[in-house]
Amino acid sequence: MPFSDLFKPLSFLHGPEMRNRFMLAPLTNQQSELDGVASESDRDWTRQLSRGGYGLIQTCAATVEASGIAFERQLGIHSDVHLAGLTEMANSIREGGGLSAVQLHHAGHRADPRLGGIPSPASSRTLPGIKALTTEQVERIRDSFITAARRAERSGFDGVAIHGAFGWILSEFMSPLLNDRTDRYGGSIENRARLTIEVIEGIRRTCGHDFQIGWRLSIERYGLLLEELREITAAILDRELIDYLDLALWDSAQVVREGAFQGRTMLSVFTSLSRKGVRLGAAGKIMSAQRAAQVLDEGCDFVLIGRAGILRRDFPLQVMTDDQYESPRLPVTAQYLRTGGLSERFIDHMRGWPAFVHPASR
Repeated sequence: MPFSDLFKPLSFLHGPEMRNRFMLAPLTNQQSELDGVASESDRDWTRQLSRGGYGLIQTCAATVEASGIAFERQLGIHSDVHLAGLTEMANSIREGGGLSAVQLHHAGHRADPRLGGIPSPASSRTLPGIKALTTEQVERIRDSFITAARRAERSGFDGVAIHGAFGWILSEFMSPLLNDRTDRYGGSIENRARLTIEVIEGIRRTCGHDFQIGWRLSIERYGLLLEELREITAAILDRELIDYLDLALWDSAQVVREGAFQGRTMLSVFTSLSRKGVRLGAAGKIMSAQRAAQVLDEGCDFVLIGRAGILRRDFPLQVMTDDQYESPRLPVTAQYLRTGGLSERFIDHMRGWPAFVHPASR
């Protein structure tokens, strides 16, 4: 596939096309106000990104319920008080020529009580002394995702990206290790995927025809089974329930180590699926122009840029001007990130990532 294909437009089942094949991955930054309102740092970060040449920009994970919070100073979309800040962010992205999406998030059993979170496990075995969600509570959380999507639409976003990765609530329900329920949300993989599918279907019913729905999926850890996830993903793609699938891989080149797909790249397990009109992209150590092009060669429709986008907010523009572009080598100094435009809170968050910020830098 020619390098130039990275800069070809990409259409979706719903809504406008993406101007190129670069999507900004959702990036936790812990810089919102304590109540989840978008801070000036959030708005400034969005303005920087909007000038970076991305086809679509996702926000960091935004709470669909106050009790589903995972991080201090996490962006919120669980109240109308968040609308004004979100609207400004959506407007900035649109003015820069990109599409926009809010990532919808609930921490499930990983909600942090120190921040007002209420751990909400699928199973009574997951956390000592904490009972599993009742069926009615699961339905309430489902409806909170749908209501949050409507807020995103009211704020002017082109769509939402549903966070179904990393053991958060939708991922948790998918896991046979973390979900031993006996109601309609437990048992078979079809039942364990029911919460995710009901969220998607509810958003499609509630929001306009042109509103886009993405789904972030991870395959590793938390008892998730690759074969099961491939099966349910195939069903979701076949029904064209979503506009795009975002594969959240730690490394886009990683190889399956065991099971029926041993020896294949994780990416190939999903790119080989029939996807009809659904688009598929991947994240995971895409740090250079050449690797971005290779991911398209391996069957993806677009690439998701994470760490490379923190290092250079204009990664797509760098790639456009230099097909040999490579991200700065890690770790970098805090001053490098500061000069590049990151807030002090964002820099402090990145200090928690292994080998990202040089430990001796201030």
